[in-house]
Amino acid sequence: MQAEIERIGALNCAVGESPVWNALESAWYWVDITARRIWRLDGVSGALRCWSTPEMVACIAVASGGGFIAGMESGVFRLELGADDAVAAQLLAAPAELGPGMRFNDGRCDRQGRFWAGTMVMDMSLARADGRLYRYDAAEGLSAPVVSELVTQNGLAWSPDGRTMYLSDSHPSRQLVWAFDYDVDAGMPHGRRPFVDMNGYPGRPDGAAIDSDSCYWTAANDAGLLLRFTPEGVLDREIALPMAKPSMCSFGGPDLDTLLVTSINPASPAGPKDAAGFPGAVLLVRPGVSGLAETPFAA
Repeated sequence: MQAEIERIGALNCAVGESPVWNALESAWYWVDITARRIWRLDGVSGALRCWSTPEMVACIAVASGGGFIAGMESGVFRLELGADDAVAAQLLAAPAELGPGMRFNDGRCDRQGRFWAGTMVMDMSLARADGRLYRYDAAEGLSAPVVSELVTQNGLAWSPDGRTMYLSDSHPSRQLVWAFDYDVDAGMPHGRRPFVDMNGYPGRPDGAAIDSDSCYWTAANDAGLLLRFTPEGVLDREIALPMAKPSMCSFGGPDLDTLLVTSINPASPAGPKDAAGFPGAVLLVRPGVSGLAETPFAA
């Protein structure tokens, strides 16, 4: 099946990440981490706008009471986007383990509306396994580290019934995706097991999404591909993209049949079209399957 691919204008993100569909607004949001921006695409008019954040914002999730919850450089924040290009940021929690040279990376809500996000050392050349995965909810605040010894935490996703959690480590020294049994009442993963060893496939496992067939889509960073794995961990589809470093995909649109795909431009903040196509581009991809609505953060 041939996927339909559309580029969003001439937008060129430095480190595009964390796309999310806001159904109430019929709009897409995503971040550009190192540029300290949050972007919005109106799903009806196609209008683009952005806001500047006070520090690097790596992942966002829509909050049920409006605004966003976000993982940033110094902790978990509540964000409100202003009428101008400014963002009001309220610090909710800061992990004691979040040391100098670190920040949050990939994050999203589970099916019950708890926010999960992990940390990483920004200098990936150090290959330090100091990253940790945390859970944040309004009643209990920030958890202790739930998963530790991660180099570049990524790939969070939940199965349609919420009972399987996926997590990856996209660092070149790891390139692994794990599955966990997930206790939906306690909000705790257990029974960690290998799901996909990406060392046997092109690219590194970056951000991910789950479709309505319970299949796991991962952005294969450095390979210019989206890869879909069945719940048994079998590769059954790949989509070639016009850039080498796709970073995350997320389902949205009125029928949840569109993937918004962000990417990284290693020559950022600006650069000419390269051999891979459009580094830093943001794409709308219609793969012929639908996804699942993201659960807003239960504020």
